[in-house]
This record gives sequence, structure tokens and C-alpha cells, in this order.
Amino acid sequence: MFVGMIVTAIIVLGAGAFLITRPQTGSHAAQDAANPNCTLIVPPDPLSAQGLATPYRLVATNPQDGPCHEANVAQSAFVQAAVIDPATGKISVYSPLVIDKGRQPAQPPVVPQLPQGGIVGIWFGYNGDNLTLRGTGNSLQAGNCVNGIRGSIFGQVSYCNAIAFFQAANQAIQSGKLTVPQLGTARDGKPCPTVRDFSVVDQDQSDNVTTAYLVDRQGRTAQLTAANANAMPQAQILTNGSDNGLIDNFIDPALGCQPWMAPDLADPGHMASAQALDELQASMFQPDPVALVPAGDPMVLVNNHLSLAKTNAYRAGVDQPAAPDLAAASTAQYCANMRDIGAARILMDAPFTRNAPTPDAAAATNLFNFLAQRFQASWMELNCQKLLGQRSPVRAITNGDGVAVGAVINGVRIADNMPTDQNGNGKGNKHDNGNGNQHDNGNGNKHGSSNGNADKHGSGNKHGNSNGNGNGDK
Repeated sequence: MFVGMIVTAIIVLGAGAFLITRPQTGSHAAQDAANPNCTLIVPPDPLSAQGLATPYRLVATNPQDGPCHEANVAQSAFVQAAVIDPATGKISVYSPLVIDKGRQPAQPPVVPQLPQGGIVGIWFGYNGDNLTLRGTGNSLQAGNCVNGIRGSIFGQVSYCNAIAFFQAANQAIQSGKLTVPQLGTARDGKPCPTVRDFSVVDQDQSDNVTTAYLVDRQGRTAQLTAANANAMPQAQILTNGSDNGLIDNFIDPALGCQPWMAPDLADPGHMASAQALDELQASMFQPDPVALVPAGDPMVLVNNHLSLAKTNAYRAGVDQPAAPDLAAASTAQYCANMRDIGAARILMDAPFTRNAPTPDAAAATNLFNFLAQRFQASWMELNCQKLLGQRSPVRAITNGDGVAVGAVINGVRIADNMPTDQNGNGKGNKHDNGNGNQHDNGNGNKHGSSNGNADKHGSGNKHGNSNGNGNGDK
């Protein structure tokens, strides 16, 4: 996932544009102290129209750890459904609502009009650590819900009936009923990236959703629709820290690309992006090598050990092929592709992403810096340094507040106060040649002695190491 929320968004609905900011739920310390482990109660008959329109209820998994509140951005959970009509191949999107257990929604959810025989898939996202699904009666069984494998949940994500949805969608593609839109060409001359592009993925790819909710001053939530935005003029927005949201709302616009969208059943006349659409498009058109969930992804580990069963259970929920063995889901190969392909494209796209807004102002000052610090964190989380015997090719440059203000990628230094040429390379100044300075690494500075990928501490962080968590494979 990418860390952080969208601070401000322009939501264009109907005839108007609405400026919506995220809710302020107290100090950062208060959010850091929030209970990170919450439970989502799945309503009865979740795949039916009435089940989709029945709010999911959020509650603490262990009340002794503190309460869970949907309006707290550190605890917000999100639900997204996609529906395919097997007769026509048409897909539509619907976002069920999440509310606090014991509360009522700010506005009643819209009851969707489902096609006869429509097949529904549901995906979940969460801004905390671990989201557990709890059934109402037999709702987990009725919804074919998967929270992980026995004794080990995925963490932030889960799904219901996703396998059946993707089977129906792929059958519709093969029969010619469903046409997946082409990726198009990005401003860098390459195909527009997908969620399976190594310049987009992180340590836990294909996670979380593009759903957003409105929240009022009392902490009550509502679906994000034109009608609700008009009825709630003081509303704020809740967003999920999502890889899909990152590419749909930030990377695509920066590179002149467009996400695949489908009709929103909660908001007639409007279109919406969705995780399911992103995965289908990536499955069709992502050029080789294709990024697939590796065995070292933190969400598929079991007690800090690799698990083929859990890796494949996760892949099934996002329409990825099962790995025949752990070697076929090699984290080392994944890291190598991040190094060889991902870092190079992040650098190539700097002229476009440096001028694009950051998804999280607390993490980085623009999209380029955000992607750089995210790459560096993923390199550490996946234990790439130990697996490959190499330090990260990307190192974020941070200010005194820990905000990324630049990066060194493959020896090229680009920072906020440094102009770049048409290729995104730093033009330098009297103190260095644009690819480093007396404080950073690079391909030459005024001392002429540094050309590696580490900073002055030798490894990309203040402790001089990036050994990760020991979860890597061979």
C-alpha cells in the first residue's frame, strides 16, 4: 500500500465541484495510539442488492486495545464491489458503506439495481494493520469471503466472491462480450503503467481499494455521491491508502494516462474506478516482466515464514495466476526487477511526476519524491539488500521533518531546489555536477569520492543498514 491519505481533493460530481478535505481526528500522537486492529461485520446475504446496501459495521477486534472509529483515518475501513452481467459482459461498480457499530449513516445507502444473474465480487481495504471479517449468521460463507488462510489473515485486505467474479469477467473477455480498454501511451513514450508494473508496485502490491466516503462533523459516514455531497456541504472525505488509488488518481494524470472506469451504481450517471478493473486491465496488457505478488510480501507471510498457500490465496483474489512453488514467487527476482525496471522508470518520469501533487504531504513534497521514498521503504521491507547483496538504487533525501524533498536514483540526484533538464537529470551548481553533493551519494561531488547508492551512513538510513525482517527467500 502507499502510506497516507489524500489531504485535499476536488470531487467533480454532477454539475458542481466540491472541495473536500480529510477529517482531522486529533494530533498525530492520538492517531498513532489508535487501535490498529479492527473487525468489520459483514451483513447478511452480502452479494445481494440489499446486502450491498446494508452498512458494514466497524468494531474493535479486542476492546481492551481501544475502540475503532471509521472517521479516524488511522482506522478507516473500505468496501468496494464490482458486478458483471454475464449476458452482456458489462461491469459496474458499487461501494458499500462502513459505519461504526451502534451508529447510523449520515445518509442512507443507495440500493443498487443489479442485473439479473449478475455476479458480484467484493474487496476490502483498511488504513490500520489488521482487519478481521466477522459474519452475521452465515454471511461469510454466503459471500465466499476470504480473510487469509486458517490461522493467518492477510492484514489490511480481504475479498468475497472475487474468484467467481474474475472467472465470469475472463469468460466475457474470451467470448468478446467484454472489451478491456488499451493502456495507451504515457508521456514518457512507454505504455501507461498498470498495478503490475515494477515502477508502481511496492512491498505489498495489489492491495486496498479506490473507495472513498463522506464523513460529517459527528463522525457519521455516507457514500460519496453527488446527492450526498450536495446534502452534506461541510462533509470531509475518507480515503484508503491504496496502490490502486495511487495509480488511478496520481500516476495516471501525471503521465497523461486514464484509468479504466465503469458506471457507479450508487451514483447514477457517473463513472468510478475500481481495484477489479485495474487488475483485469493489468492482466490483459501489462508488458513482461509482470509484477505478481511475491512470497516475501508481508501480507502473505505466516508467522514470519513464507507460505505458498497464503501467497496463492492472495493472488486468487486479484486475478493473478497461482505459483506452482515458492521459487516461482521469488522475492529475490521481484527485487531485481524493481532495481532494473522500477527505479529506471521512476527516474525517467521525474520531469512529469516532480510537477504532480503528492499523495501524502507528510511523506513527500511531490509525486516523484513520494514514489522514491516508497521504493526505498519497500526495498527494506522485502529484505532486498540481503537477497541481492545490494543497497537500494533509490534513496530519498529528507528534510528535518522527515519529509522527502528529493532523491538519488541510480546515482542521479534530483531535489526540490534543483532544476532538471528534459531528461530529469539535475543540472548541478558550483558545488557539484548535479548528481550528488557533499552530503549525498552520487556520481561525483566536490570531493570526487562517492559513487555508490548509499548515503553518508553507508546504507540509506541513519542506522547504516537495511537488513529488513529476514523474510526473504533465495
